[in-house]
Amino acid sequence: MKVEQQKDSKQKKIVQIEDLSVSFDGMEVVKHVNIEVNSGEIVGIVGESGSGKSITSLTLMGLLSKQAQVTSGKIIVDGEVLREADRPFDERLYRRFQGSRMSMIFQEPMTSLNPTKKAGVQVDEIVRLHTDLEKEKRYEKVLETFQAVGLKDAKKVYDSYPHQLSGGMRQRVMIAMAVILHPDLIIADEPTTALDVTIQTQIVELLKDINKSEQNAMLFITHDLNLARRICHKVVVMKDGVVVEADETEKIFMHPKEAYTRNLIEAVPSRLKPRISVKKESNTKVLTVKDLSVYYEDRTNSIFKKKEKQYAVEHVSFDVYEGESLGLVGESGCGKTSLSKAILGMQEHMSGEVSCHVSRPQMIFQDPYSSLNPSKTIGWLLMEPLRAAGILDKKCAMSKADRKAAAYDMLARVGMDEKYFHRLPSELSGGQRQRISIAQALITNPGFIIADEPVSALDVTIQAQIMELLQKLQEEMNLSYLFISHDINVVYHMCDRIMVMKDGRMIEIGETEDIFHDPKEAYTKSLLV
Repeated sequence: MKVEQQKDSKQKKIVQIEDLSVSFDGMEVVKHVNIEVNSGEIVGIVGESGSGKSITSLTLMGLLSKQAQVTSGKIIVDGEVLREADRPFDERLYRRFQGSRMSMIFQEPMTSLNPTKKAGVQVDEIVRLHTDLEKEKRYEKVLETFQAVGLKDAKKVYDSYPHQLSGGMRQRVMIAMAVILHPDLIIADEPTTALDVTIQTQIVELLKDINKSEQNAMLFITHDLNLARRICHKVVVMKDGVVVEADETEKIFMHPKEAYTRNLIEAVPSRLKPRISVKKESNTKVLTVKDLSVYYEDRTNSIFKKKEKQYAVEHVSFDVYEGESLGLVGESGCGKTSLSKAILGMQEHMSGEVSCHVSRPQMIFQDPYSSLNPSKTIGWLLMEPLRAAGILDKKCAMSKADRKAAAYDMLARVGMDEKYFHRLPSELSGGQRQRISIAQALITNPGFIIADEPVSALDVTIQAQIMELLQKLQEEMNLSYLFISHDINVVYHMCDRIMVMKDGRMIEIGETEDIFHDPKEAYTKSLLV
């Protein structure tokens, strides 16, 4: 687990953040932070949402909004003072550094890359702005960098728009953009959160290789402590804008000094911790899927030729039993989403048989902020499924008073106070919004739930709370889950059985312990690394 750092007698300080404090409208969000990063070193900043990780990195990069103020301290990069509390922000000075001497890899490349420009053109722009190279030389440099970051068909990637590339390929384009001018400092802000486990491993290895070969300084921001342990030489733990602990990575993990750090480490799902199952032995099936295929019609040139079927799911069969959690794992594009939509009756083109033996199965989405109506109160959001059920089935019709009482009861079940009934989603934290998303899915007592990456966007401590809540509600309400996740450790702790998908096909299914300790397929073994 220990990350080897190349010893270099010429190692020098690239980043010095000294006594940095940052405030918004008079409220300090970063307080007297001190961080150093040397050449050839990867330093991780970990902590929950609101801990000050991203504000610290954005201040270092010179990307803070004008509302922010540096109230104390200074930032030094490669010996030059870029930011100081008693002087205004120097945009011209930062322009000299941004892109050429320090660069940033963002969490979600789809929103960071311009969707209207080809990938190669966007990377070329960095070279054009910071060098005097001619167009042909720039083109060669971009292709060379694409190949260096593992984009094998470099010319094709150069001429592709972001939406034509996979998630892993888009992130490699972002990395190419960050490293093409060989900067002294790279800031990686949650660069693998949205990626599947195998792609995540590839990106982590790539960043480690770049750091070793370039001997640059890297600041790695993450809420995933397992990831920090795999890639970082040192770790800085932040809470409420303050650095609570900083040390070599293994010292932090093996001998944490602060209670907060210990809580973070203990909350991380791990295969070393005992798995708790709430499954009640039952032969009653809540879902039966037989020989299911899902396809999309390729409408390209459909006037001149017969429409071609593109299969997203091919000949998949499985059952889910009462009180069971069945995990569904696989990379992006393997058919997980198409399968779950077919189960919920949301696919137009499909063959085979889907039999759901409970009424109105529900879904818990990955991002509650985009799935909850931002203009409606929490009370309205919880009562609406009950009202809709009453319209569809008169036997389920409830009075407004009964719907309101059920909403208050559901709030209590998911561990939230009744004061939240009148609040909007924007007035809740990420963990609270996910609790509301769970409450909304369960309020009609569906019996069967599809949970689509329900904890992947959450901090490690909130993630642990939501997993515990899902298991508690499963036991209380005798729920069955189809649990979709790319985090293999989460699946280990949540699921009784695991189904592995690849390229639209189910390649392996079995008891959780059997899959983890004796996987039959090479692909399954690669997911468990």
